[in-house]
Amino acid sequence: MSNHENVNGHRNPFIEERADPQILRHEDGRYYFTGTVPAYDRIILRGADTLDGLREAEERTIWTVHEAGPMGSHIWAPEIHFVDGAWYVYFAAGDAGSETADVWRIRMYVLENRGANPLEGEWTEKGQITTPIDSFSLDATTFAVNGKRYLCWAQHNPELADSNTSLFLAELENPWTITGTPVELTRPELDWETIGFAVNEGPYAIERDGKVFVTYSASATGAEYCVGLLSADAGADLLDAASWTKSPVPVFTTSEANGIYGPGHNAFTVDEDGADILVFHARSYEKIEGDPLDNPDRHCRIQPFGFEGGVPVFGEPLPEA
Repeated sequence: MSNHENVNGHRNPFIEERADPQILRHEDGRYYFTGTVPAYDRIILRGADTLDGLREAEERTIWTVHEAGPMGSHIWAPEIHFVDGAWYVYFAAGDAGSETADVWRIRMYVLENRGANPLEGEWTEKGQITTPIDSFSLDATTFAVNGKRYLCWAQHNPELADSNTSLFLAELENPWTITGTPVELTRPELDWETIGFAVNEGPYAIERDGKVFVTYSASATGAEYCVGLLSADAGADLLDAASWTKSPVPVFTTSEANGIYGPGHNAFTVDEDGADILVFHARSYEKIEGDPLDNPDRHCRIQPFGFEGGVPVFGEPLPEA
């Protein structure tokens, strides 16, 4: 066992300096990885025939930041999804290119690739995802339940003066256009969701045995960062906030004993045998020097998880050694 291999056989950090990680296993069994790069200036993608093969896979830049205007700064949290025979990447970006450009005007955007292999072919810009509220928004993810496809994302609700972002859900007309009125699923209101910043962000969905679960991340991005959980019956009206139940406690948090701090912005995948794998980022130390936004040490990590009583149980972040 190497000094970075945990007891479940996966080496961690899995991929260094890649925050907001996502690993997708395609229907043909191939794996794809993307995540935020520390320079916030491009979108990268890796592909491999095996999960562990992603570690050493060639990393390709599939899109680069614009020199000016929208999509010009803060390229954050890309996610790749295969929808209706095409590949889509959701990401967030701010403006750039002039003294008046607002790098904090973060909005959500979509790329499309209609080729069979997302590492090849042409990625085209489908534009901004328009929401009824024009405000800070990011971390778009998509999932389908009972034939309906949804978009879930984090967005500032102007009605909440002391809050940064809530989670919203809407049905999709197509992969880059929402339809109907979005519903606010959760807002940061519990003690563990409001440390440093009042944040609910980074949603990701998994469906199992008639239930839909959405994980999300809360609080500022240091050691206080953690994962919360929403759940609903798959047959319920998912666009009714009352269909969803929020866990009163975080479900994945810092492990001082294991030396892993601020786990969050997770995704889900499966290994070659179909076992569930949690994908997330975290640091291996508690205190951050300087601006956390400039810190590159939120590494991608992976570890198995299971279900108990029909609910996902993540345990605690496993140690590096």
